[in-house]
Amino acid sequence: MDINRTETTRSSCRICYNTCGVLIYLQQGIPFKIEGDPSNPMSKGILCPKGYASLEYLNHPERLRYPLKRSGKRGEGGWARVSWGEALDMVAGGLERAKERYGPLSIVFIRGASKGLSDDLLARFTNIFGSPNITSPAPYCFVPGARAAQLTYGYYSYADYDFGPKVILVWGVNPSSTNPYDYEEIKKAKTRGTKLIVVDPLPNELTKMADIWMRPRPGTDAALGLGMINVLIRENLYDDGFVRQWTVGFDQLSDHVNESSPENVEEISWVSAEMIRQAARMYALGKPGLILAGNGIETNVNSFQACRSIAILRSISGNLGLPGGEVKYGLPGGLIRGDPIFLCQENIPHEIREQRLSKRDGLLPINYYVLPQSIIEAILEDDPYPVRAAYIQAANIITQWPNANQTHKAMKKLDFVVVADQFMTPTAALADVVLPVTTYLEFDSIEQPWHFPIASIQQKVAQVGECWPDGKILNELLRKLGFHHYVWEDMNQCLDSILRPAGITFEEFRKIGVLVGQKRYRHYEKEGFETPSKKVELYSNQLEEWGFDPLPAYCELPETPYSEPEMAKEYPLIMTSKKADVYRHSGGRQIPSLRSKRPEPVVNIHCEMARRLNIEEGDWVFVATRRGRIKQRAHLVDSLDPRTVDVDYAWWFPEMDIPTLYGWDQANINVLTDDKSSSNREMGSPNMRGICCKVYKAG
Repeated sequence: MDINRTETTRSSCRICYNTCGVLIYLQQGIPFKIEGDPSNPMSKGILCPKGYASLEYLNHPERLRYPLKRSGKRGEGGWARVSWGEALDMVAGGLERAKERYGPLSIVFIRGASKGLSDDLLARFTNIFGSPNITSPAPYCFVPGARAAQLTYGYYSYADYDFGPKVILVWGVNPSSTNPYDYEEIKKAKTRGTKLIVVDPLPNELTKMADIWMRPRPGTDAALGLGMINVLIRENLYDDGFVRQWTVGFDQLSDHVNESSPENVEEISWVSAEMIRQAARMYALGKPGLILAGNGIETNVNSFQACRSIAILRSISGNLGLPGGEVKYGLPGGLIRGDPIFLCQENIPHEIREQRLSKRDGLLPINYYVLPQSIIEAILEDDPYPVRAAYIQAANIITQWPNANQTHKAMKKLDFVVVADQFMTPTAALADVVLPVTTYLEFDSIEQPWHFPIASIQQKVAQVGECWPDGKILNELLRKLGFHHYVWEDMNQCLDSILRPAGITFEEFRKIGVLVGQKRYRHYEKEGFETPSKKVELYSNQLEEWGFDPLPAYCELPETPYSEPEMAKEYPLIMTSKKADVYRHSGGRQIPSLRSKRPEPVVNIHCEMARRLNIEEGDWVFVATRRGRIKQRAHLVDSLDPRTVDVDYAWWFPEMDIPTLYGWDQANINVLTDDKSSSNREMGSPNMRGICCKVYKAG
């Protein structure tokens, strides 16, 4: 036997939602190196710092390695090791007690940022168990844009880089940090002469190479979108043939945007009228063109309306279905992500589903999630009914949910809390039972990211301690709870059932590796659009029937100089934030290679504003709103609007101890955000950016 023989396994990285292809190198069955897979049709060999740190995640000494039960008071840090059998008995018993005493509505199921198939398996478990109260980051991540596209033209459109777009408009997203594949494609397009427009209040790698960089006041993207629509219509820059044949509601839209002149929008957005016109002309005249929109526009009361305005820009410019524009793809291998049958959605009776916590929030009826702020209210105030137990999967909600102090208070009030995660976090430290979860290197899976039409293989190459994948945990819990009809004998049965539409088994899929959907250019010419009218619905009768704005409208955010000018005298700056390339939300701060690149929380302040506030480079400063203050390190820049500060996001300190909950409230931006002020009507998106704050030097 050659002990130096190296083997290679093809898989997919699932540290973040991108699901980039990876090659895992093993010696004597032990992984020792990970690289990007050049054959992957989406990521094409690209891998971010998080992906390169995969083995640090896998082998980290602080990984949770076996189930734990709380010993002593909640949050004090006392834990006792238990077997999986004991842990499952405790979890099943805790959920059953709450269900018997208070009913299934008293239990909430919470997941964090996208985790692929594990997310679907939690939704399936929740439906089988019988609680409609499940939540996720959906109100403020991806779903507002997906719903806006669905209600405008019926599907989620994908950027077509292969046919050379002449203009790329990047809006509210920094792909150099969050999607390296898009970033590399944009760079290549730029070298071929593609014009680049970037809409972002913060500087990034793309703003440096942009032909036009628009820096809107955070939270005003809907107004900016309406201003660009105004220019396309008033200057006859829209695609007249497409609009006449394939849209409804153009006349209503034209009248609606009369008030959104570039001059009016300039007053709201801080972007000059001339720049709005330049950007609109560049986009409209540069066909084919595409708009890459991201999470930056989804975290305030205008989330859905901003996304609707962007969907309309795509439509009236004539770029839908166009090579080099925005295209529809077929399903990869016929596999349906989020299939209602797989998720067992019909298991919950209509009368129970109608009682879910967010029913009275009046969200779009096509949304099934519960708002985080509604969960907190139900826990703390028993309104509209008591919530007594929570199952939390890969969610550090104390750093991720708005108004972190209220979230912390609610966690301590619950009767029973289960957390399934890879590491102890501030949220896990408040649990009664903690379940150790595998990394992506430790289980087989089929991964389908929402943002690219691909199904890719994930293969087990390691095992750490007694860690289980989420799917196995949930499957065994169903067995414990007596739902035997829904239990798989092993998880390969689950994977085989997912692949059935493709006509292959999981063992066969190991050799295939990926399934990719096929582009369908101008698909609407044969079958129309997937809307009630079979056309693009600029004016949405469906929204109107449901009681929502049929045309996109801008609403001023709460806690801004425009909505509360008196408050702005004390809190004169506008706060926003962004994601760092080395961290995935709150995850990764215990990983040495990642932490070394961003060791401390940093707030970016314009040099002139810092001078006025007597703040120098590297000073510790307080950032404060009405709800409290946090402490971060000042970094001075000259490329921000002086009225805007960029506050670091999702900070906690794994090096601190459990009794402090790892310093969850020291630098956590969500100590500053609010869960009570008005939220987005359609999605329930809270205001997490664009609100007033003040910054001052720490004592």
